[in-house]
Amino acid sequence: MQGRNGSPKPMAVSSSLNSIQITPRTPKTPRPPMYSDDDDVELSLLNEEERVQSARDRDEEESVTDSESDLKKPISAKDKRMMALLCVLYLLQGIPLGLALGSVPFLLKEHLSYSQLATFSLSSYPYSLKLLWSPIVDAVFFKAFGRRKSWIVPMQLIVGSLMLYISLNVERLMEDPAHNIIELTAVFLGLVTFSATQDIAVDGWALTLLSKDCLSYASTCQTIGLNTGFFASFTVFLAFNSEAFAHKWGFPQLTLAGYLRFWGIFTYAITAWLIIFKKEDKEPATEADMSIIGVYKQIWAICKLKHIQLLIIVHLFAKIGFAANDAGTSLKLVEKGFKREDLAVVVLIDFPFQIMGGWLAAKWSRGDKPLRPWIIAFWPRMGFAVLAALIVYFFPHPPIPMYFFIIMVVHTIFSSFASTVQFVGISAFHTRISDPLIGGTYMTLLNTFTNMGGTWPKWFVLKGIDLFTVATCQVPKTGVTVKATECVSEHGKAACKHIGGVCHMETDGYYITMGICLGFGVIFLLAFILPTARRLQSLPISVWRVKME
Repeated sequence: MQGRNGSPKPMAVSSSLNSIQITPRTPKTPRPPMYSDDDDVELSLLNEEERVQSARDRDEEESVTDSESDLKKPISAKDKRMMALLCVLYLLQGIPLGLALGSVPFLLKEHLSYSQLATFSLSSYPYSLKLLWSPIVDAVFFKAFGRRKSWIVPMQLIVGSLMLYISLNVERLMEDPAHNIIELTAVFLGLVTFSATQDIAVDGWALTLLSKDCLSYASTCQTIGLNTGFFASFTVFLAFNSEAFAHKWGFPQLTLAGYLRFWGIFTYAITAWLIIFKKEDKEPATEADMSIIGVYKQIWAICKLKHIQLLIIVHLFAKIGFAANDAGTSLKLVEKGFKREDLAVVVLIDFPFQIMGGWLAAKWSRGDKPLRPWIIAFWPRMGFAVLAALIVYFFPHPPIPMYFFIIMVVHTIFSSFASTVQFVGISAFHTRISDPLIGGTYMTLLNTFTNMGGTWPKWFVLKGIDLFTVATCQVPKTGVTVKATECVSEHGKAACKHIGGVCHMETDGYYITMGICLGFGVIFLLAFILPTARRLQSLPISVWRVKME
């Protein structure tokens, strides 16, 4: 095994769900001899005014030079092939994510309460905690096999094997999910964990697979691959898994077991191709390489920067405003009678718009104000969350009128577009401020917190929907009304039905949770996010540097 203490030494990688870092290979504008490589380091010890004055000229010169160079050079045939490979590797990550975050919760909703779904949502957390083990993935590898392939190959083999395992046991697990919720959470937790580890290695490989001038396309490959895999496992699968959809269009019904078997075999096939046909280029050693312990110390040093601490607070709370919409709206629509195949049609229509939105947002985020589209998109996302609550409230009894279906399609398209704009905008900002000497570690840290900002509220949202819901069990024959919060869970509903009663919802916790999230989101946006983001965006690159020991 090859480690950071050995030779040759590796470089730090980027590991994120949101973006790929342009790290040590980013060219720098030649500087006069009076400027040494230690200048950026020592600038972090100066006061704010001195740092701004010392760094602004150099930062602007480098930014303009690099941007003009990237725009003029065409994409080579080799870069196109490597982009295709990256899209496939990110696709393999999107498949388990689409299952864990999308289709499986929908299938479980018929049998579990929101609180039980909150337990299953814990399986998605590893994707937001990759920072904890990313330095190990970056540092430990088999030199002869390849630095990135040493992790990508075994992780994909494990993911493929887990898919086959789940396919063989899915009927047992899904037959009584309430009693198997721990095992279901554990197997999907493992699936997401190993996919997240593969993501760390793929993010790092992108830095050498693509040429220097095409590194900015890595995040585009990630967006296309992850979204394609996610939608394949979410909306496409839900549509073909629906008995009504299969009967209507004459397709055989796609089972979860069959779907998992297909992707397990496909993952094996791609992994075999990597082993046999794809040789990994060696990465040169750099001055940024350090021991695993050194990387963890560097992470702590980054966290002690004042501006990083402010950015972390922004990331951890920025998504609360639309957390209830992201976590609960789709489940509520299905509960109201929205068919899974109709949901699939809505999102499939939205998919090409998301891809186009990614390209447009990438253009808007270029330049010295990458956070501008991210900031602007907050307001439409808040507005679309309000509209989502109105759609749930006024949702008609099936069949759904065409006009209402069109409203849902338009809402989904514009809502996801605003989300994509924020996704690309914050990725561009992370790329801009990360220290090239420790770019991978820096990017992993930043994206860990932005991912956690979207993950940690989900458990509380789903718990809150049940907590604030007030239901009564009404027994028509006797005229007895039994007030019971248990009537919101599947167990409580079954108990009510057993005594001949009907659950009547007096207060839907979804709307209360949505109001709390939106209220906090608007206040936090106006009081903290907007002034802080504008200030952080205006700072020179030098203030984001740390002293290398």
